[in-house]
Amino acid sequence: MKNHLTVVDHPLVQHKLTLMREKGTSTAVFRQLLREISQLLAYEVTRELPMTTRKVETPLQEMDAPVLAGRKLALVSILRAGNGLLDGMLELIPSARVGFVGLYRDEETLKPVQYYFKVPTELNDRLVIAVDPMLATGNSSAAAIDLLKEAGATDIRFLCLLAAPEGVARMKEAHPDVPIVTAALDERLNEKGYIVPGLGDAGDRMFGTK
Repeated sequence: MKNHLTVVDHPLVQHKLTLMREKGTSTAVFRQLLREISQLLAYEVTRELPMTTRKVETPLQEMDAPVLAGRKLALVSILRAGNGLLDGMLELIPSARVGFVGLYRDEETLKPVQYYFKVPTELNDRLVIAVDPMLATGNSSAAAIDLLKEAGATDIRFLCLLAAPEGVARMKEAHPDVPIVTAALDERLNEKGYIVPGLGDAGDRMFGTK
């Protein structure tokens, strides 16, 4: 992918995102919308996958038909909210390998602390798509990409639902080689680090927790 930031302005993506932003949207509906929008975003983030051909026989004749080349790609969820995007993407790419990165923010240092890391093997031979609905400060996302690179990943893309300019700038500074695909670039972060206008806490809205 050529651009560091791609905003997916497809009408269906934008419509579903508006429904997700509304504070009155129920947990069940929010979850369903997230699953649907993740499939549309997955379509965009998987552009330019390497292709090859193989011989198939149609009902009429034999032909060389296009298929994906190389190892199965890896989807890596940044816990816990990343799982909402992961579920929808797996419906579109059921053969993908799956990994998880668990990070929490230390309230004193405000730096991300790792508590879980389990990813597929041979990341150096796979396209790795890291998923997290919110790119806010960018600190957790940048730390997750650090861990993926340490594990051998060299071709990484980052997929989110909403991004703040601060998070995009932080990611560009830390990982200029990692393209970001998002449904919207919002205005700013507030003093608590939430994206404004945003949609609140994606994890809480997805899992019905407060």
